Amino acid sequence: MSKHAAMTAVILAAAFAAPAGSSAQDQPRPATSCPVDHDRLADILKKSVKPGGGPSNGGLDNNEWAAVVNRQGVVCAVAYSGGKVDDQWLGSRAIAAEKANTANAFSLKNKAMATANLYAGAQPGGFLFGAALSNPPSPEVLYAGTPDEFGTAHDPMVGKPVGGVIVFGGGLALYDGNGIVGALGISGDSSCADHNVAWRVRHFLGLDHVPAGVSPNMKDAIIYDIGPDSKSPSGFGHPKCDGKEDQIAVDLGAGVSGNVVR
Repeated sequence: MSKHAAMTAVILAAAFAAPAGSSAQDQPRPATSCPVDHDRLADILKKSVKPGGGPSNGGLDNNEWAAVVNRQGVVCAVAYSGGKVDDQWLGSRAIAAEKANTANAFSLKNKAMATANLYAGAQPGGFLFGAALSNPPSPEVLYAGTPDEFGTAHDPMVGKPVGGVIVFGGGLALYDGNGIVGALGISGDSSCADHNVAWRVRHFLGLDHVPAGVSPNMKDAIIYDIGPDSKSPSGFGHPKCDGKEDQIAVDLGAGVSGNVVR
């Protein structure tokens, strides 16, 4: 191909890639595969929080947001448990999506990493310090569309990668019988309660076939081993919150205390 022909091809490709005045974020995307659809996610979320008739998760017992990404890190479902969009913390929609992104990004087919497992390592002096700044979230995705669509089957985040790294509880990778298929993020309460809700939701989705993790037996359970010196013997610990979240986590099999990493 001549230099002139190559340049022409590049110009034509650019012209057809996006209409003038539009950005890549504005362009329609192909259908997004998802391990769960919106209606099922919303139904299970409602049944997993106290305001929706579910059990207490030990924190404030708020309504919650849930977001799911597929294995490619693309948001594919967003839901909330309340009756309307502002029945739960509005800021938690973004956090839920970023938690899902984080759990997916740091989990492998053979080893899960909950966002709660990242807390200790991400603190100053930890082996993951700076991780929270490594994959900035996309404001264009988080704030696209109108609030009337947030948390619906037509949430503007759906079909787009959101980015973001969150290093506290509420994000869990999703595993079917064949391996990892994406991740779930829950937000709207204390981070400890969010982890408990996520654990319940993942279980009822049937996507908790976790192969292994940093917490033996409990796999990607939250590890409450941070002592008065703020150190985590396991290296994967998370601080306790102010309610009964840690007790409920142990009852659920979603949490452990002490140095469990060998």
